[in-house]
Amino acid sequence: MKSLSEIDTLSKRASRGAGYSWGISEEVGKNIKLLEMFGLPGIKNLNDYYSKKNREKYEHLNIIGKKNRVNNFKFCPIISGISFLDQIYSLEKFKEIKFEKMGYPILFLPFVSRASEIIGKRLFLKLDREDFLLNFNNNIYSNFKKNKIINLAKVVSIKFLDNLDSFSKKDWKQLYKLSENTFVDETDSLKKSAAGAGLTDND
Repeated sequence: MKSLSEIDTLSKRASRGAGYSWGISEEVGKNIKLLEMFGLPGIKNLNDYYSKKNREKYEHLNIIGKKNRVNNFKFCPIISGISFLDQIYSLEKFKEIKFEKMGYPILFLPFVSRASEIIGKRLFLKLDREDFLLNFNNNIYSNFKKNKIINLAKVVSIKFLDNLDSFSKKDWKQLYKLSENTFVDETDSLKKSAAGAGLTDND
């Protein structure tokens, strides 16, 4: 099994060989490492994208808005991802962002995951029928089960989720009340410790 370091390095060098700058190539290396770490087919999708990149045309999306439509072709997932990550603080205000026709959207996904960590919010990503809940770049919940290549998503949507507790105030108070039992244990322990603090075995 290849290590995450090997995956990062190879993806970075392959990206440079595919014509991207070293700076962008480094970002791709990090992203493919993330995808493979999360059990998603990063290498497979990257390899397929690069094998067809010179034969197909992709649009570069440099300024992202609430709704992003292509002119003639499909969006490049890497340049779109770089732009999304760079502009994330200004994009949060939209609550939801949509892209029309994203090429190889699995390669776009890790940029969104990293953005989730930067702004400290969960993001919900939808690639046509594939759903991904991105949790601060720590893990991903998804209905995506197949180790497959997705060469096009007709619609990509991203929702910014509010940070809410998954439990009620009642749940919290009930658990806190139980935790108060440890306060008694700690107090008794301190008393015993204090009582023996001045004793020595020299008598």
